[in-house]
Amino acid sequence: MHINKIKIRNFRLLKETEVDLNKDLSLFIGKNNSGKTSLLVLFERFFQQQNEFNFNDFSLYLRNDIKNINPETNVNKMSIQLIMEISYGIQDNLEHLSEFIVDLDPARKSVKILFECTINKEKLVRDLQNFEQKEDKYRFIEKELNRYLVTDIYTFDQYEDLQEESRGRKLIKKNLKDIKRLINFQIIHAKRDVASSEANGSKKILSGLTTDFFNKQNSDEDFRNVNREMIDMDNQLDKIYENTFEGFLKNSKEFLELKNLKVVSNLQSNELVKHSSQIIYGDDKNFLPEHLNGLGYMNILYLLLSIEMKKEQFKKENKDINLLIIEEPEAHTHPQLQYIFANEIKKVLKDKEIGSIQTFMTSHSTHIVSECDFGDIRCLVKENEEQEIIIKNFAAELREHYKEKEEEFQFVKQYLTIHSAELFFASKVIFIEGTTERMMLPYFIDKIDRGEAAKDSLYERLASQNISILEVGANAKAFNPFLKMLNIKTLVITDIDTTEESVGKNGRISYKTCRVENGENTSNETLKFFLNAPDKKDSPKEFDKWLANLKEQKVEPMNSNLKVAYQKEENGYCARSFEDAFLNINLGAIKENKERLRGLKHKDCLNLDGTLDIYLMTEKILDKKSDFASSLLYLALSDDNIEWNIPAYIKEGLLWLGK
Repeated sequence: MHINKIKIRNFRLLKETEVDLNKDLSLFIGKNNSGKTSLLVLFERFFQQQNEFNFNDFSLYLRNDIKNINPETNVNKMSIQLIMEISYGIQDNLEHLSEFIVDLDPARKSVKILFECTINKEKLVRDLQNFEQKEDKYRFIEKELNRYLVTDIYTFDQYEDLQEESRGRKLIKKNLKDIKRLINFQIIHAKRDVASSEANGSKKILSGLTTDFFNKQNSDEDFRNVNREMIDMDNQLDKIYENTFEGFLKNSKEFLELKNLKVVSNLQSNELVKHSSQIIYGDDKNFLPEHLNGLGYMNILYLLLSIEMKKEQFKKENKDINLLIIEEPEAHTHPQLQYIFANEIKKVLKDKEIGSIQTFMTSHSTHIVSECDFGDIRCLVKENEEQEIIIKNFAAELREHYKEKEEEFQFVKQYLTIHSAELFFASKVIFIEGTTERMMLPYFIDKIDRGEAAKDSLYERLASQNISILEVGANAKAFNPFLKMLNIKTLVITDIDTTEESVGKNGRISYKTCRVENGENTSNETLKFFLNAPDKKDSPKEFDKWLANLKEQKVEPMNSNLKVAYQKEENGYCARSFEDAFLNINLGAIKENKERLRGLKHKDCLNLDGTLDIYLMTEKILDKKSDFASSLLYLALSDDNIEWNIPAYIKEGLLWLGK
């Protein structure tokens, strides 16, 4: 038995969304302010804090309707809702779930439960009559709406039962006690009171947890033998106390006329343990207290101990569904610890005595995501300009986008989990082809940021944005369904890579590299894909027209959230690759610094003004691209007199991305 689906309506950014859940672990990820905390708060409100809903919990699009509430307002349409679907099998004990089963069809193996927070319209409208001015009414609603909110729980059969005309007949009211007999809800918040500083060392947070855990696991019966020994200690301490407190007792008797006042020893083993247990690390002879441990270790220890305590509650209460929420386990931890946590958490949560622990975990750690099972991921994504957030069952929905492209799906899946889980959290993405662009791009970004941010108010510094830069070669197109699914603004920086037809001795046609003006084709599959190239074999005329428009920068990408940047004409020349585009606009500086640049050969060719054009010169002098790029960057960073120009296509692409 487990919660297999949830639906959420009208709670903060979660206007309307639903998501399928795993039986064991579901990992909710998303950028900051994407609604991860709201999801957890919603569960906590309905399970533990039903009186704490307020005006700010309602989605933004409802605020105006709430402020203008009147006798005709349909408050059911603006209610905050959490719907849980619970699936069960023939092996499950249905004693507590039977309270929620409304269909006796033996083939049905699920129930639906509605948690709902609704405005008491009649009471609110009546009280609003005390205000004459609209502004006063609005302020009253914003501050006092919580007094007019009612939380209810229902079971129902079909989603049509939620319609206005069916609610009175189809919704069966339940109460929180019914839910708590069925579901044991536990939560571990991100705000964990761990500290490693000397100032907070006296707090002993971990030691306090160990004490709580110990006392819950041991009854007074377990302390009986220890308490017998403490009686003897009490008798000895009584004599010492009598002498120590003689003055205090004498004064008290005289002031208050208390004849029988005494101070006696009352040692109890469970009270003694409360103040004496502590977490240490090191060996028996040379140990250190808990607060001298690192925050990362303390956070993980806190989490593990908290999980053990929650597990003990699950065992003790023995309910049908054990629901555990863990918020941002990565707090204070370095990447290696995050990897370890992600690898081990499922083992920790398994317990034969408990059965299944259904866990929701939120995170914005790329390290945790990269180590998790792909099928565990649930991604919170901004759906539109109104900031509405929806929750996607990532693996299932992504596979649907890659229909008949299994090889690409496996590539993206492997790439994301090993190399670039950061894509899940990126607000923008730059795809580049090779090492040269990867080395130089941070320099280009910094240069544009310093210049453009000062003169264009619409430009937001790229360095201050959450941008992922990925070197994917010719595989950028494999990410297209992923990018569309997460609605990420994307810049693809690539080469035009023109080729011309060549006929071999055997009559076989092939294509070899050539100048852009002579190009009859392009070897760049990324360009062809993102810019919707016709098939050259099937539609040669359409392809030739497309290629001509490509050279003139007149081809639009497949969607407005994507830009493909490739070489364009500068100084009367259109380059074919990054290297000759860079050489074209920086020729003078390269000549001046040729002896300081690595990755070049035949440097004398740089002295042949007008003899070699840029295309031939690039082929002649370029040796090792990575060495050339690294030395370009080194000179730019180490010599204040050197400042490289940015190829126009890259500059235009970065400016587009910055707005």
